[in-house]
This record gives sequence, C-alpha cells and structure tokens, in this order.
Amino acid sequence: MQTLVQEAAKIISNSKRTLALTGAGVSVESGIPDFRSATGLWAKFDPAEYATIDAFRNNPEKVWNMLREMDALLKDAEPNKAHIGMAQLEEMGCLHTIITQNVDNLHQEGGSRKVIEYHGNSSTLSCIWCGKKYTAEEKRDEIPPKCQCEKLLKPDVVFFGEAIPVNALNESYQLAASAQALIVAGTSALVSPANSIPEIAKSKGAKIIEINKEETHLTDNVTDIFLQGGAGEIISALVAE
Repeated sequence: MQTLVQEAAKIISNSKRTLALTGAGVSVESGIPDFRSATGLWAKFDPAEYATIDAFRNNPEKVWNMLREMDALLKDAEPNKAHIGMAQLEEMGCLHTIITQNVDNLHQEGGSRKVIEYHGNSSTLSCIWCGKKYTAEEKRDEIPPKCQCEKLLKPDVVFFGEAIPVNALNESYQLAASAQALIVAGTSALVSPANSIPEIAKSKGAKIIEINKEETHLTDNVTDIFLQGGAGEIISALVAE
C-alpha cells in the first residue's frame, strides 16, 4: 500500500490540474451513513415517495418527516481527516477543484475553497413559491421551517426530478477534459451524471486514483491506482507523502 501511495502522490505532485470526485464514502467517517446503505435514509424512507420534487410540492409536510431525520444526521457532523486532507492538498497547490455529490457542506467546513456541488447544499433553505432564502441554522428551531409567506421551506438540495445545476455540470466537464489527475474518493461513480467525470478525464489522458473500501466498476476499467481503504486514512497518507 505504501508503494501505491507514493506512486499516487507522485502523480498528484506532477499534475498541473488535479480534481477530486467525492461521494458518500468521504463523509461516513463524520457519522453520516450513505443514504443508499442498509442503515441509510432510503432504507427507512422510499425516495420515490419522499425525495422527489413532486412529492415536496404536493405534500411538503410529509416530506419534512424525512428531512428532519436528514437534518439530524447532518447538523452535528464535523469534517473528518478526508475533508481536512483535501483542503490541505488544495492549500499546497496539489488539488484544484472538488466535485462532490454530497450535500453536507463538510468540504467547505474542512477548509476547501473550490467545491462544485452536484446535488446542492443542505445548509441553506429556499421557498420554491416566493424565492426567499434562509440559512438552515436560523430556521432550526422551526419544525418544519416556514417562509414569511407561510409556505414550507425546501433545503437547497437537488431532489429527484430536479436538474443538476447547469453551471456545475458545464464547469465540471470542462475541468475533467483538462485534468491531468483525478482522485475518485468514496464513490462507486454509478449515479449519472457524476459517473461520466472519470470517463471524460481518462479519455483525455488523466491518471485516475481511486480511493474506496471495495472495488467498483471503475477499478478494472479506468483506474490507474486503486488505494483500498477509508478515505480519511489514505488521503492523510497522500498529504504526508
């Protein structure tokens, strides 16, 4: 493993543009289970029933039964070694942009400045009827939180049935096409459109460094170096190297 870490660190050090694509596995060490795991949110709440934009529009009170549990998972979570290590790589000039599928804001809290969010961010709320915005913190004591127009607020996360932000898509595709190295951490990269990022980067000659606890469909197809294990420990090792 140490030899592989050294090889990965050399690739990152020599790269003029290094990206990271992150998923739920990066935040597991912060106490946030993958929503798709056996103990995750979708095991208790059917996403087709609770996590679509139509469900929210039709019955926001019902959807807030799920959102309360999501908020309870996220509100006390703190950045772990993976988030902090990626921020250190950015500060060292070795990581240029993080593309994340997570909504927990932990990359930013960990110190990263350049983060592209595919699925939004749970730290703010919006009224989809009048457009007013709030921070989640200022509305935390309201269950469920209401806008001044009396409608229920929606977290600024992308529900099923909503489009990925166009700017996030376009920028990530442009960056992937010009990257020399891509760190894929804590994600199986099965969910569209994030799953296209490794393919784009690889097709343009980037080296793919995968950090996951288990092999994925990427491992034998596009990955150049597979670092098996927890993201926090391995990213810390990369920083040190």
